[in-house]
Amino acid sequence: MRSGITLAPTAFAVGCRFLTGDGSSQPALIYPTRAVGALWERREPAGDSLARLLGRSRARLPALTSSPATTTQLAARTGLSLGAVSQHLAVLREAGLVTSHRYRREVNYTASDLAIALLERG
Repeated sequence: MRSGITLAPTAFAVGCRFLTGDGSSQPALIYPTRAVGALWERREPAGDSLARLLGRSRARLPALTSSPATTTQLAARTGLSLGAVSQHLAVLREAGLVTSHRYRREVNYTASDLAIALLERG
């Protein structure tokens, strides 16, 4: 016969249950755990994680640059000012999320492979 008791915390118990051993096994106490935290809370939609990380306005830009776009085009699509779009694009470019290519007098921005992977992951 074994001595002792098995303690079994669970997130599914409402109250405590004591299971007596049958001689070959130890008795067990099943009890509700205190540290369930946010186990039952709903999570944000998967596609919202990039917006939570970067901010909504900044996170929209890589999605809008799946094909090359200028600062002016992106400002028109988002409703942001040219200055705000320019600042966001500078940060995204430094982070490797967009690339820029000059063509004559225009600079076109395109989402990088990293940005596309992050957008697909959600």
